[in-house]
Amino acid sequence: EEKVEIVVDDGTVVTVNLEANDAMQFNTAEIKVAAGRTVKINLKHVGKMPLKMMGHNFVLLAQGTDVAAFTTAGVTSPDTDYIAAADSEKVIAKTKLIGGGESDSIEFAAPAPGTYDFLCTFPGHSAIMKGKLIVT
Repeated sequence: EEKVEIVVDDGTVVTVNLEANDAMQFNTAEIKVAAGRTVKINLKHVGKMPLKMMGHNFVLLAQGTDVAAFTTAGVTSPDTDYIAAADSEKVIAKTKLIGGGESDSIEFAAPAPGTYDFLCTFPGHSAIMKGKLIVT
């Protein structure tokens, strides 16, 4: 079977083929993009479990965000994909929360050069479902 490239940069758009599974794992912990690019995240939940049990999303946080505090605050906010209303300005980009077999795509402008945290905000997932977006 052909291996899907996780990050593909065509010079304008960086397409990230991000997978999440029933073992609470993303298929990469590091995404590198060039400044000035449009970033397209194609998030696919390759597992079987439903959203209520094993929902996944991709949330990119502004630099300086306390990830532990962010996820703790969001636990009581299922209606906003477990992101506390008070923390919404800390989110650069996010997909919706999806269950097994579902997918979602988003596009956003790459932020300023630096390193940014991304994670799944479903309660308990961010301990292992996290990574770094590195903009150069």
